[in-house]
Amino acid sequence: MSIEGMEAWGDESARLRRDFHMHPELAFEEHRTSETIARLLQGWGYQVHSGLAGTGVVGRLSHGTGRRSLGIRADFDALPIHEETGAAHASRNPGKMHACGHDGHTTILLVAARFLAQTKRFDGTINVIFQPAEEIGRGAAAMIDQGLFERFDCDAVFGLHNIPGLRTGVFGFKPGIFWAAIDKIDIRLNGFGGHGALPHLSMDPLVAGASIVMALQTIVSRNVDPLESGVVTVGAFRSGEAGNVIPDTADLRLSLRSFTPAVRGILLDRVQAIAAHQARSFGVAMAAEITPGCPALVNDPAQTAFARRIAAEHFDANAVSDLDRPMSVSDDFALFLQKRPGAYVVLGNGEQSHPLHHPKYDFNDDTILPAASYWVKLAQAYLS
Repeated sequence: MSIEGMEAWGDESARLRRDFHMHPELAFEEHRTSETIARLLQGWGYQVHSGLAGTGVVGRLSHGTGRRSLGIRADFDALPIHEETGAAHASRNPGKMHACGHDGHTTILLVAARFLAQTKRFDGTINVIFQPAEEIGRGAAAMIDQGLFERFDCDAVFGLHNIPGLRTGVFGFKPGIFWAAIDKIDIRLNGFGGHGALPHLSMDPLVAGASIVMALQTIVSRNVDPLESGVVTVGAFRSGEAGNVIPDTADLRLSLRSFTPAVRGILLDRVQAIAAHQARSFGVAMAAEITPGCPALVNDPAQTAFARRIAAEHFDANAVSDLDRPMSVSDDFALFLQKRPGAYVVLGNGEQSHPLHHPKYDFNDDTILPAASYWVKLAQAYLS
C-alpha cells in the first residue's frame, strides 16, 4: 500500500530503479549514480552536499519550527559480478551488477524524499543519506570520519535492506543484535617447492594449507560456547598450477562472522593460532593479514519499537514480521548505529527471489512505493 498521491509514480519509480540497475558502479566509483541522486534532490528543493566520502550525497530539508532531526540512509554501490538475469534492464557494465538491491534502496529513499519535499507535512529536519562503498565495508566509516553527524545532526538514524525469501512487502524487525560483525583474514604460506616425484626435498605449503582448512572447522564447534554462534569461512585456497610440481606458496582467504565482541575475539585469536601451529608442524612459514570489518549491527530497542509501530499502523498486520533470530550477514550501517540511536529494517523481496549476491538476483519493483511510503510515514511521525 502506498500513500495517496504517490500511486501515480509507480512506472516512473521503476524506470529510475532500472536505470540505476543498468549502470552499476563499484565502491567509491559511483560517480554517475551520485550525480543522478544530487540532481534529483536539488530539483526537489533539498540542500545538497556532495563529495562526502568521495561519492556520498546528503540531502537536507527543513520545514516548520521543530528542532528534531532525522537521518535515513540508503546504500548505492554495486558488486563485481557478471549479471545473468537476462532482463531488458540488465547491467551494461560488464562484470558489475546490482546483485544486492542497492539500486532499489536508493530509489525507495529518493521517492520518499520527493514526496516529503512536495507535501512538507513534517516539523523539523530530514537528512537523506546516500552512502557509497557498503559492499567493501568502508563507506560508512568514511562518511563518519568526514564529519557526517557533526555536519548533519541526526537525533536518530534509520536504514533498510531487502531480504529474499521474505514475502514481498513485509517489513521485518528485531531489537538488539541483528546483523553480524565481519572480519577478513588473508593467510600466506611460504614453503619450498620442487618436483612432485621428490616430495621429501620440499616443504609443501599446499598440504599445510589443507590441514589448516580442516583444523579451522573446529573453532566454532570446540572454542565457541554452544549457546553463542560464529562462522569461519574459507572462501579461497590458491596454490600451484601443475599436477607434478610442489608449489612454493599457498594463499587462503577467510571471512569471520560473529555477534558479540567475545566471540569475535575468539575467532580472530584461534584462526591465527591454528594457522601458525599447523604451518610450523609442516615446516612452512605463515603470515596473516587481518582486515577488521564492521561490528555487529545493534538496533536500539526503543527506536525499533517505534519503527515497528509505524509499519503496523500504516500497513495491515500481515505486513509486519517480528524476527526472533539475528542474521549472519553484515552491513556497515552498524557504525551509524554506534553513533546515533536508530534501527535497521528488512524488507521482503519475495519468496521466489534469487539470493543476494547471485548473478540472477533482481530487486522487486513492487516494493518501491510501499517502502517509500513507509519512510514517509516514519519521517512524518518522528518529526511531528
